[in-house]
Amino acid sequence: MTEVLIAMGMAIATFSMRYVMFGFSQTITLSPSIINALRYVPPVVPTAIVVPEVLLQDGTLQVTYMNAQLVGAVVTCALGSLTQNLLLTIVLGMAAFFSWQGVLTLWG
Repeated sequence: MTEVLIAMGMAIATFSMRYVMFGFSQTITLSPSIINALRYVPPVVPTAIVVPEVLLQDGTLQVTYMNAQLVGAVVTCALGSLTQNLLLTIVLGMAAFFSWQGVLTLWG
């Protein structure tokens, strides 16, 4: 029951914050430089989430071929830029990650 109350509280808080911003959106005008800066938000947020997960292992920076997440991310970025196909990129990127993780497990 506590989890349900927490989820409901989070939903109410999220809705309230967004509703207030939409309510004032007609009266607030943003400068062109702020609007231009807001265009960078969509690519920056996932990058801020993914990069630490890829580069850090046990709190230390791991930029070597022994880091399966890094190898998978590099392969995925290369495939994404080459194929421009989201589904193929995801499938082959995951295959590269799991394959390299298996190779590292066999190496010991």
